[in-house]
Amino acid sequence: MRLILSAIVVLTLPGCVASVVKDVVTAPVKIVSKTADVLTTSQSEADEKRGREIRQREEALGKLAHQREKAREKCDAGNSDACAKMQQLDYQLEVEKARPY
Repeated sequence: MRLILSAIVVLTLPGCVASVVKDVVTAPVKIVSKTADVLTTSQSEADEKRGREIRQREEALGKLAHQREKAREKCDAGNSDACAKMQQLDYQLEVEKARPY
């Protein structure tokens, strides 16, 4: 019985050792690969980020333009506070449009 158990252990041990050695040898390569992937940005990721920034800027411009239009309507109706608000929104729109992407 001992002989059979010894034979099984001897026959299966090299497979375990080989598996462990393979894992130990490939671990640094996997770590470097993962680190490089985390630290670098692919072109598609950069494009997605750029598109998201452009959409956010356009949304902000649209919101400011909408607020300015409402203030203009109130200003035309004689509300002096709305006229000041409209001038402020005009300035904000110009600043936002002049800002580089």
